[in-house]
Amino acid sequence: MFSFLIRHSLVFIFAAAILGFLLPEYSLKVFPILPYCLFVLMTLTLIGMKQNELVIKLKQLYVWWYACFHSFVLMLLSFAFAKFIGADEALTLAIVAVAATGSLFATPAIIRALGFDVMTSMAMTIASTILLPVAIYVSLFLLQSGEVSLDMQAYIMRLVIFIFGPMLLSFVIHKYVPEDKLGRALVKISPYTILVVFAFPFGLISNFRLQWDQDPMLAYQLIGISTFLVALFFVAAFFLYKKLGKEQAFMAAVTAGNRNVLLTHTIAGSLLGPMFLPLAGAIQVPTSALPILTKWLAKRAK
Repeated sequence: MFSFLIRHSLVFIFAAAILGFLLPEYSLKVFPILPYCLFVLMTLTLIGMKQNELVIKLKQLYVWWYACFHSFVLMLLSFAFAKFIGADEALTLAIVAVAATGSLFATPAIIRALGFDVMTSMAMTIASTILLPVAIYVSLFLLQSGEVSLDMQAYIMRLVIFIFGPMLLSFVIHKYVPEDKLGRALVKISPYTILVVFAFPFGLISNFRLQWDQDPMLAYQLIGISTFLVALFFVAAFFLYKKLGKEQAFMAAVTAGNRNVLLTHTIAGSLLGPMFLPLAGAIQVPTSALPILTKWLAKRAK
């Protein structure tokens, strides 16, 4: 059963989003445990990487250029889109906040399932996450009336827990556990990392389902907006990085398309307005379908 789930994991990520929509009561119960799933996912992913190589990647300038593109260029494009469709203040803020969000921590696990460069994707994910508070502050400063105050203590604590903590744990394990034993263990454990990813689309879509029950027409609009945003992120990143090769382009496109809306909500909370969580839930559908589309496109591009 597990081998079947792993073999078809990209399809089951999408199925998890649909199942969460159909079973909102269970989706709401999963939502509070997503931070724990995130820690497990990051730990398993980082243990499979040599931290010195990851640090070398993080020192490379193009990773930070990507993070700036991910956080600021796509935010400006999304703002232009919001103005074009005549979105009100609350929806505009939600759209821009989603665009300012760093890449999803589950991205490297998805990239591994696609067979692309996991190390570079992890470096890009970390870099875009580090820039997250700056991007969110800029968006709130420009769009939110009143005083802007981010929960930086919560953000720093989450950086330590979900990034630097697993990196340190991985460093210690690689230092003191013999490579042959660690290698055998990772061969057995790594395939199961993708199973943890199922929890995110399942648990995050509940707020969109609540919006659907209250106002179906608005929910249709949110699905359309979220689909356009994911397509915008994917296409823009793909063509920007196409000159570096098709694999790099697909890897950057998937990394740009995935958004860590849970972390953004954690540090900005109610400042993001009433439309952020419904939009964050709606975006789970196109986001979870993105790896399937990418795998199909990558095969055709060979």
